[in-house]
Amino acid sequence: MVLQSIKMALDSVLSNKMRSFLTMLGMIIGVMSLVVLVSIVNGATKSVTDSIANIGTNMLTVTIQDDKDNPMTLEEAEALEDNESVQYVAPYSRGNATAKYERTSEDISLYGTTAAYYDIKGLKLASGRFLKNADVSGSTYVAVINQTAAEELFGRIGVAGETLSLNGYHFTVIGVLEEEDSTTGNTSDRLEAYIPFTVLSKISGGSRNVETFYLSSADDKSMDKVETEITNLMYKRFSYDSDAFSVTNSSTIMETMSSVNDTMKWMLGGIAAISLLVGGIGIMNIMLVSVTERTKEIGIRKAIGARKKIILMQFLIEALLISIIGCLIGIGLSGVVVIAINGLMTSVSASISLDVVLFAMGFSAFIGVVFGMYPAYKAANKPPIEALRYTN
Repeated sequence: MVLQSIKMALDSVLSNKMRSFLTMLGMIIGVMSLVVLVSIVNGATKSVTDSIANIGTNMLTVTIQDDKDNPMTLEEAEALEDNESVQYVAPYSRGNATAKYERTSEDISLYGTTAAYYDIKGLKLASGRFLKNADVSGSTYVAVINQTAAEELFGRIGVAGETLSLNGYHFTVIGVLEEEDSTTGNTSDRLEAYIPFTVLSKISGGSRNVETFYLSSADDKSMDKVETEITNLMYKRFSYDSDAFSVTNSSTIMETMSSVNDTMKWMLGGIAAISLLVGGIGIMNIMLVSVTERTKEIGIRKAIGARKKIILMQFLIEALLISIIGCLIGIGLSGVVVIAINGLMTSVSASISLDVVLFAMGFSAFIGVVFGMYPAYKAANKPPIEALRYTN
């Protein structure tokens, strides 16, 4: 009985191909909107999450806005490692320079820091070594560059031991960092060089005072404890002025971003779901037209013994079939659109998840049943005598 109803519904859909396609169009557009928008949000979420994860989830960033004429020294910042809950502390400063090697000249970002920065940030080396404490204390003119800088300036990665000019100062390259996103092909196009904190202060004409430093805890579980201790310590140091500094917890940032991305996903999904509702109204309209056109057929079937539930099932399955076919076409076209988006947007990798596909199919089936119920009910309840008398 069910198979016969499906066959009849399929014959009805195929007998009016153009009308059926136009009816499905609302579902196709709705499913495409839902799948594509949620896929983009998923890609953006993954990109942001990976970026934060690369920074580290057990890291605090302390920024001093007002030193109260009592600046923090390098030695004072590093002394925070004596706290048993603190694993590493790395002062950080930033500048810009012109990097030269032979006839090649490029703008480069300079980062002044210490050996602990490597562990806090979870960096990886493609070749050579990172900064050592002796480089910082001895103000050694050494530099660790990123892979982009090595390729742009030297044309290769294995450049340890080469001499590089930064704003006229000669530095020995001691290492090359591995690109953070090299596995995805989404590499940074910035040229970067990491040099001892004391050296950057010297060549930039600035002071050795620490205005920003990173700090990591021994483990993720002690992050809240470390954050509280460091906040209290800084609060006392800067005359109990909470506006003089800020402490940022990277794990809190990740939680906040995840919450924002989830909200965006549901919001965009809700907007796209409205398109599916509009598509459902289109299905109901065309099914009502179909019921009217086939009034005489309904009368004949009832006259020869067809029961109400058979008529109801036939029209309900037809509405469901239109909805599901439209959904499948929409999912297929969504795949094409997502591939095109990934080709155009290198910073975000959109991906269609199975959950989104199953949700789209389930919601489409729900729309087909809900909006097909009234036309099917109307067809099933037509009196046989009046249906037989009906003329177009």
